[in-house]
Amino acid sequence: MSHRVAIAPEATWVARWAGALLCLAVAAIHVVDQGGITATRDPFYIGVAYHVLEIAAVIAAVLLLLGFVRPGWLLAAGVALGPLLGYILSRGPGLPDASDDVGNWTEPLGLVSLAVEGALFLLSVPLFVRSSRRRT
Repeated sequence: MSHRVAIAPEATWVARWAGALLCLAVAAIHVVDQGGITATRDPFYIGVAYHVLEIAAVIAAVLLLLGFVRPGWLLAAGVALGPLLGYILSRGPGLPDASDDVGNWTEPLGLVSLAVEGALFLLSVPLFVRSSRRRT
């Protein structure tokens, strides 16, 4: 006997919109942090990582809104996890040629970013798992 709970299509639609908006918020936070859409942070590899994150966040949002839930949720989880890891590494041991944020755990924009990324991660992982189970 299966004890699956049916989820209304509206619930998945709301989750997809929430995920898309959180992805776009991650992108916007990083655009602000780097000083604008055309700016690139130093060192160069961090600037490139910001741009890759912003592009990935927009792609994840589009995938979710278009109904490509499995790749959308997977990419959304990466959009959340990447900057979370970057925050921990940049504030903890520091990154090569970038030690200015070591110990700066309470930067306001960083805390907002952590909250948004944490919410996105908590939303995307279970929904990715659920979308993967449906395929099997």
